Amino acid sequence: MSIDVLIPTCGRPAALAVTLCSLLSQTWREFRVIVSDQTDGPHVADAGEVRAAWRVLQAQGNPVEFHHHLPNRGMAEQRQFLLEQSRTPFVLYLDDDVILEAGVLERLLRAIRNERCGFVGAALTGLSYLHDVSPQEQHIEFWNGPVQPDLVQPHSPAWNRYKLHNAANVYHLERRLALPPGEYRTYKVACIGGCVLYDAAALRALGAFEFWRDLPPRHCGEDVLAQLRVMARFGGCGLLPSGVYHLELPTTIPDRSANAPLLLPVLSGGNDVRSRRLA
Repeated sequence: MSIDVLIPTCGRPAALAVTLCSLLSQTWREFRVIVSDQTDGPHVADAGEVRAAWRVLQAQGNPVEFHHHLPNRGMAEQRQFLLEQSRTPFVLYLDDDVILEAGVLERLLRAIRNERCGFVGAALTGLSYLHDVSPQEQHIEFWNGPVQPDLVQPHSPAWNRYKLHNAANVYHLERRLALPPGEYRTYKVACIGGCVLYDAAALRALGAFEFWRDLPPRHCGEDVLAQLRVMARFGGCGLLPSGVYHLELPTTIPDRSANAPLLLPVLSGGNDVRSRRLA
């Protein structure tokens, strides 16, 4: 297997089943799925819709592992636990409430191999915003060459790149760009949520999500902080077309007062911004 798909979940069996089903159609078939469930009560793996999707994936040759991982110490620890179960060179952190078009895994893997960077992500589109066209939020900075290390600090000018991933902005950009089938463009990001493929060695080199010990259990932004650190040293980018859609369910983390990139530094010991291309 070349990719482990790492899915953190909590109390969302129906949404998880939808996400698992969207993996069934992927054109890239060499992947394993690892699910870490922090539901208090019945394990999501016991839900009928989840078991059905699980059986089909296994029948197609894609192993699925479920872990009922308690106690809940927060999302950063959950993500670290998932990484510790992985043995592949690339790991895809995938939210439990998304739908992927058929070519997403293959496109992400091709891009990260070509760019030799720390991560490549596909931004989520909320199609309920399909008619909300906001050109003032659709400024995009393409990488017109290899992806390079890129230091982005919260509240810096580059931080405003996050607006590109609001609502359906990415979807509208894709339609306007009209890339031929099989082509993609990389672009600069502040962060990217929901569907991010990492070079596992790059992520581990910067401590991955070990910083969970420095955060209160109820926190958010742990994925953002990890990306900022990886991007500063190894580079990271977004990818168009994206092909990933959000189920637009209520968040399972309503308390967002402890925001990891605002509490912990982007640059930590050994995390310099010199260009260091991956092998």
